[in-house]
Amino acid sequence: MPFDERIEQALYAALGPLGQKDAPPRLSAAIPYAVFPGGARIRPTILLAVASACGDDRPEVSTAAAVALEFIHCASLVHDDLPAFDNADLRRGKPSLHRAFSEPLAVLAGDSLIVMAFEVLSSAGRAAPDRALALTGCLARHTGAPHGICAGQAWESEPRIDLAAYHRAKTAALFVAATQMGALAAGQEAEPWHDLGARIGEAFQVADDLKDALLTPDQTGKPSGQDAAHLRPSAVQTMGVEGAMAYMKDILGGAIASIPSCPGEAMLAKLVQAYAHKITMVPVAANRDVA
Repeated sequence: MPFDERIEQALYAALGPLGQKDAPPRLSAAIPYAVFPGGARIRPTILLAVASACGDDRPEVSTAAAVALEFIHCASLVHDDLPAFDNADLRRGKPSLHRAFSEPLAVLAGDSLIVMAFEVLSSAGRAAPDRALALTGCLARHTGAPHGICAGQAWESEPRIDLAAYHRAKTAALFVAATQMGALAAGQEAEPWHDLGARIGEAFQVADDLKDALLTPDQTGKPSGQDAAHLRPSAVQTMGVEGAMAYMKDILGGAIASIPSCPGEAMLAKLVQAYAHKITMVPVAANRDVA
């Protein structure tokens, strides 16, 4: 089964209990609203690709890991959009969750997705308890403090921001989680997969900085110009458009070179190359339009 179909089917299945008649109806509607329709599902796809490259001998475990990772990502988007942070009206081309359902329900939906992520991982423990335990620890580290996505958001409240640490935590953390969790789900060591996730994540953040500076909300499906509006550090602010694009391409070249030796190394290299092409083309085209 293709990765995208596997991910969507598993996400729908994991949200199935929300249909129970004694569940709060609006919260039960708000949670799927945060998950569907999804974006590119890049993180769970990378996770499954790494697991496949490493053998994927327990697909039920890698699928659970992919669902858990995507739930955390979706929760982070819900919380990022809140008035306390970005106060964004749009996400994925539709009203952000707090605009559609209210701010309290957005907080609760995001919190619920975080808890559901770890519930999904705990269910995988029946098939492979050691792997599920390692996956839980990995996802927790890349979600909370001191170096997870919560820490990344917290950097925006500091008087002085370490741009590299900010990007590592805010964006790269879940990409590192994707590569490491893919390896762990297949019974392999996590550490050799750190650099691949970190490089993909850093490139993705630079691309996001470029899109925020160069594209319109109609093109991105979310507000643009947010870095400048909220005085956030960005690669564009630090390096300029041309410098940021050159830096992003350098990072992606290093990502492909950092893939550890594994049975599916060639397949994984092709996937990374495809993502590299995809995330570099939009900013480059936009820059031509601006010029």
